[in-house]
Amino acid sequence: MQQKKTKSGKIHPTAVIDPSAKLGSNVRVGPYCVIGADVVVGDDCELASHVTLRGPTVIGKGNRFFDHAAIGGDPQDKKFQGEPESRLEIGDNNYFREFVTINRGSVHGGGLTRLGSDNWLMAYCHMAHDCDVGNNTIFANNTILAGHVTVEDRVYMGGFTGVHQFCRLGTLAMTGGHTMIAQDVPPYVIAAGNRAKLYGVNKIGLQRAGIAAEETRSVQKAYKLYFRSRLAAKDAMARIEEELKDSPMAQHFLAFIRASQRGILR
Repeated sequence: MQQKKTKSGKIHPTAVIDPSAKLGSNVRVGPYCVIGADVVVGDDCELASHVTLRGPTVIGKGNRFFDHAAIGGDPQDKKFQGEPESRLEIGDNNYFREFVTINRGSVHGGGLTRLGSDNWLMAYCHMAHDCDVGNNTIFANNTILAGHVTVEDRVYMGGFTGVHQFCRLGTLAMTGGHTMIAQDVPPYVIAAGNRAKLYGVNKIGLQRAGIAAEETRSVQKAYKLYFRSRLAAKDAMARIEEELKDSPMAQHFLAFIRASQRGILR
């Protein structure tokens, strides 16, 4: 069989595309792919082979889906009854390696699963319903997010990381391989183990991200005040707020802790 060229790019003749799906320019769809109803695919996206996209799903530009990725499936939520308020939104320039799965949102959790831009999801990763993932993250192989998980920008997760539902991971946090997370992981730290523990500030990650040395020192001071000073939590937070008020990252660290609902990993 030969691919056919359309205004939307190259579509393999074995691909099945619902008439209601909308494909941007230069979209390439490989053998045996399925694009369902209410799917919007942005310009310059590429589907390798056996990729499934189900809707309602909106996908931005320049995304690449490798073989057998299954994107936009129904939420794995027993309460889900096929409500139309179940959506998935994906930004630009993401990589979805083999067998990645992402579920749409559940009406009981807000109805939206969201993935930002420039993320890299390696083979066999899973994002459950109502997750909210930012930009420039890396999910190593077999990373799994349960429902309602929030992941901020530039988070790096080691292989086989598992995240309990409703947990949050803060900006530039890093997890080791085989890490099990059941509470919130603050920004800028390293977490590892089952159950996970904190192992200090992610100094190398901050350096690679171009964070100034002075700002890194502020984060280290905030970490020591909250986790190592033996101060009561409220007293440690008061000192961070006052002594590091000129550090945006220390203040983000503080705000993240204050907003925690599941408790903070230690």
